[in-house]
Parts: sequence; C-alpha cells; structure tokens
Amino acid sequence: MSKIGMIGDRDAVLGFMALGFSVHEISSADEGAKLLHTLVRSGEYAILFITENYAASLEDEINKYKDLPLPAIISLPGREGSTGYGVNLIKDAVERAVGADILFKD
Repeated sequence: MSKIGMIGDRDAVLGFMALGFSVHEISSADEGAKLLHTLVRSGEYAILFITENYAASLEDEINKYKDLPLPAIISLPGREGSTGYGVNLIKDAVERAVGADILFKD
C-alpha cells in the first residue's frame, strides 16, 4: 500500500501524524532536498505534501519529479498561512492542461 507523506517544519507537520500520514520534519531547504530525493526514490509514496515555504525553496528539486506518475508532490500552506505559492502552481498546471486560465479569470 502506498503512503502519504508530509514534509515541513515541526509545527506544520505534527497534526498530520494523527491522520496516518508519514511525517517528516525538516529545518532547512538542503535537508528537504535530500529527504525529497530519498522519499521519491523509495517508491513507497503516492502523495508527498510539502509546506509552501519549503516547496518554494525546493522548486528546482520538485520540478525534477513533476512528470513522474507517482508521487504527486503538492504544496500546502504552513502554520503561517498561505503564501499563494500553491495556488499559483495549481493555476499553472490547469493552464498547461487546458490551454487557458479557466480558474482565475479576472
């Protein structure tokens, strides 16, 4: 059975443990890059959530895996709230898939 993982700072990830997620606490982008590589290569994860503050720092690393069928790597707001980074990623993905901005038209 595939796992769901959560990567981020301690305050942001601990609550996900109660949901059965595999929780991975990191304290730097370098640590996050190494962990992300390890988790993707393990083949055990269907979904990896990363807090927005680290996802923005790890954008180049995440892009290496965006065309893989698994795991889906998704950014979530951290304890501080949304930075808008995750929403922009979704907007860009939908625009690439559909060919137009159908979600956030002015």
